[in-house]
Amino acid sequence: MPTHDATNTVKRNRAFISSAMSVPMLTREREFDLARRWRHDQDEKALHELVSAYVRLVVSMASKFNNYGLPMGDLVQEGNIGLMQAAFRFEPEREIRFSTYASWWIKSAMQDYILRNWSIVRSGTSASQKSLFFNLRWLRAKIQNSEDGSLPEDTLETISQKLRVGIKEVEAMSNRLASRDQSLSAPIGEEGDDSLEDFLLDTKPSPEDVTIRTCDGETRGKWLRSALGELSDREQMIIRERRLNEDKVTLEALGERLGITKERVRQIEHKAFEKLKVSVVRISREAASVPTALS
Repeated sequence: MPTHDATNTVKRNRAFISSAMSVPMLTREREFDLARRWRHDQDEKALHELVSAYVRLVVSMASKFNNYGLPMGDLVQEGNIGLMQAAFRFEPEREIRFSTYASWWIKSAMQDYILRNWSIVRSGTSASQKSLFFNLRWLRAKIQNSEDGSLPEDTLETISQKLRVGIKEVEAMSNRLASRDQSLSAPIGEEGDDSLEDFLLDTKPSPEDVTIRTCDGETRGKWLRSALGELSDREQMIIRERRLNEDKVTLEALGERLGITKERVRQIEHKAFEKLKVSVVRISREAASVPTALS
């Protein structure tokens, strides 16, 4: 029996689809005018009207992918992202209908979503793998009149030629599509008392290892802060911007900030970094030579 949340989700999806289908379709002239106003004048009202008119295209395309076992609402959401990308990139001067242009972006967004979520194992990354994933089912059904069973050599070769991929790739994808992900919590054995996860090796570090690494990290952080304190303000700033921060500032940008050439910044950085290494080594040795108190 469906849950309360599931029932509400279905109702919201139906309401959204009904609303999308009730939006009037655009004439070629109106479509061009809206696209031009958005592209040249950044008219957000024009963008909203243009996109709203083609949500029906998203819904229609999402229904074609409903045999992959993913929620219709999620497919529509991804398709809407593709629709927005199309609206931002559309050039009305090329004189093609927006629906024709947007269809590619909507389809691509949905296919990428399916590839990411159909299995925990990535099923395809290249264009050829993507084509293989989405065309293998109907091709094998057309050739064999069935989607079940392993593919014979002649079928593998036929599909390989039609999709322009290697026979081994076709066979690997066929095997992958034939077996879906299995829960690690699923019971196994005659009694059903065990599960797959019971036999997995735990490679995570032990609590003791985690504690040691944390303490070591905190200690090294103290040494680094002490060593930085021995540098001049300018040296500290350059080291932080060039070595310690995630987003490194360029030599040229630092030179402009400090009123010096980028070559001079490079020299100061090199000298300061060498001083910093010497200081860290000295401080660590001094810390190691200090006897610990006995409890």
